[in-house]
Amino acid sequence: MNDSPPATSTSRLQIFIWTLFDFANTSFSVIVVAVGYSLYFKDVVAGGHGRGDFLWGIAVSISMLITAIIAPVLGAAADFSSRRKRFLFGFTIVSIICTALLYFVDAGMIAAGMILFILANIGFEGGIVFYDAFLPTLTTERSYGRVSGYGFAMGYVGSLATLLIAMPLYANGFIPSNLPNIKLSFVIAAVIFFLFASPLFLFFRDHKKTFEKKPSYVRAGIDRVRDTIRHMKKYRQVARFMVAFFIYNDGILTVISFASIFAQQSLNFSLQEIIVLFAVVQGSGVIGSLIFGVVTDKIGPKKTIDINLILWLLVVTAAYFVHTKEMFFAIGIVAGSSLGASQSASRSLMALLTPKEREAEFFGFYDGLCGKASAVIGTFLFGLISYLTNNQRLSILSVGVFFVVGLILLQRVDDTRATA
Repeated sequence: MNDSPPATSTSRLQIFIWTLFDFANTSFSVIVVAVGYSLYFKDVVAGGHGRGDFLWGIAVSISMLITAIIAPVLGAAADFSSRRKRFLFGFTIVSIICTALLYFVDAGMIAAGMILFILANIGFEGGIVFYDAFLPTLTTERSYGRVSGYGFAMGYVGSLATLLIAMPLYANGFIPSNLPNIKLSFVIAAVIFFLFASPLFLFFRDHKKTFEKKPSYVRAGIDRVRDTIRHMKKYRQVARFMVAFFIYNDGILTVISFASIFAQQSLNFSLQEIIVLFAVVQGSGVIGSLIFGVVTDKIGPKKTIDINLILWLLVVTAAYFVHTKEMFFAIGIVAGSSLGASQSASRSLMALLTPKEREAEFFGFYDGLCGKASAVIGTFLFGLISYLTNNQRLSILSVGVFFVVGLILLQRVDDTRATA
């Protein structure tokens, strides 16, 4: 249970600074993962069509798998050493540098393009482990949903702002003369990431521990993870939730990774139309995060997730049948509002169930082992089905299975009991 004091002006300032990091890192997710680099890699670097889908799916899967392996150990090490900010800084700077270096990736540079993306995505996804672990220290349990929603809403504002800045660079699409502009957007994403992440590192403080003899933080992290696994029965509600989250989050991350590719190939969206589509999605994400953040505190995070998983199932089913751009825009609005809501409510439920003394460690399992490893299966499956059948509609329909199974498993979680 969290015994944090009521919010003060200082804590409100800390919450605002914390949400600025969400504003910052979504510049990476929208430009590199969702819109710009994913399409650039598929069409220019890898040559397009099913082969591009397959290679992109492999790159995403590898980055998520590596993050899944290292995140729980590093999260436990951060708890042991009380140096969450330092770990967050290390991952963040790797992501920023590798994102900027994507500017130098040209046609045919498949290996370099995949390696730089993998490193950048590990930095991005790994950093979220330590970022999320700050949530229980910022507010009380009754406000987890609202504060988490603020973070995701700020993230969507950041995505929208980044898209508006980058939109002129994408106006002429992937014609050879416009490729330098496309690549410049990767540098812009890195700059935005750096500028708006900086306040957290300047104003947040780690509560340092003193040791008579300097220990091995990684060794301590490994030992704590082993201990947690050994005693997982003590935290059975956390374990049940993480299994459910592993499944349904797979579907969410797969949709994010392939949405722009699906719009381009299956519905013939132009690059400019894709930018507009994602701007609409981000706008609806802001509204969804704020509204469902309040709803989460009213009805609880578990019921909020239930509602949004049903919405996700409707989204992928509708996407299978859709044949017009106008209908896909409507689907995008529903997906956007549900995206922030489901992720925000999931983070709130995890914060509610997590024992205070193991916050970064458990968020390492949540964001890393469950959050990132889940993306390995869905993205690989989407790319493989698209490659074998040359039919992205079958790929998007397969994602619905993850939402159905995740919804069923979530019902086993008793959110009225914390760590019991």
